[in-house]
Amino acid sequence: QVQLVESGGGSVQSGGSLRLSCVFSGYTYRHYLMGWFRQDPGKEREGVAAIDSAGRTNYADSVKGRFTISQDNAKNTLYLQMNVLKPEDTAMYYCAAGLSPVSWWSRLLQAAYNYWGQGTQVTVSS
Repeated sequence: QVQLVESGGGSVQSGGSLRLSCVFSGYTYRHYLMGWFRQDPGKEREGVAAIDSAGRTNYADSVKGRFTISQDNAKNTLYLQMNVLKPEDTAMYYCAAGLSPVSWWSRLLQAAYNYWGQGTQVTVSS
């Protein structure tokens, strides 16, 4: 059974930093793509960052230069380092795993992913 478990969320003031982690297990084969998404109540879930098995990354324009996605395959862990946080970054953050190659432009779309975690809440106060 594939499991993705996020941690590291919390409350922080504007300008602060947080590092999210996502531990994945239950795979019998290597995933191709992993990503971070976020969702505020009443809004659609949006892609934040993605990384493939070769280490190539994508970022949403709203987080470029502030967020960094990375993975440690030896520890089966995905990370999202978030710096210079803003109130508009407040959301539930989800990690996701995709099993198949997808086009570059679709790597921040939900349809590229097969498995999802339960989420971790990030709240940024002004």
